[in-house]
Amino acid sequence: MEANGQSSPPAPPRGQLSAAESLRLLASVPVSRIVYTRRALPAVELVIFAIDGGDIVIRTDAGGPLAAATQHTVVAFEADEVDAGTGRGWSVTAVGRSQEVTEPRDIARLRDMGLRSLEPGGQEHFIRVTPGIFSGRRLAG
Repeated sequence: MEANGQSSPPAPPRGQLSAAESLRLLASVPVSRIVYTRRALPAVELVIFAIDGGDIVIRTDAGGPLAAATQHTVVAFEADEVDAGTGRGWSVTAVGRSQEVTEPRDIARLRDMGLRSLEPGGQEHFIRVTPGIFSGRRLAG
């Protein structure tokens, strides 16, 4: 119990990552997977992304299935890094609401970041995911 009479928050279970550490690890890898719903079924796409002010941003084709399926919906975003020899590494999943970036100033700034897309096409569509839940853990091998 702390001096002010309030309890400290419990320590996270061993190996579990904080939201800040999860976001830092996400930012350390160049590609990830976004999980969303397409035609009422789960869909997973490999994406290049950037972290922008705590949000996850991807660039995609405005006419593609990913762009249509991630407007104002809840999506999951997953990345990991595992050493195949030792089994050590980490895995992070972020869940949050997605939305199209429409403000011209934001689009220009994101374009200047050099964010690319794995999809063919115009790639002038930016989607921002604001994580609300992080689930991250260290893998001990």
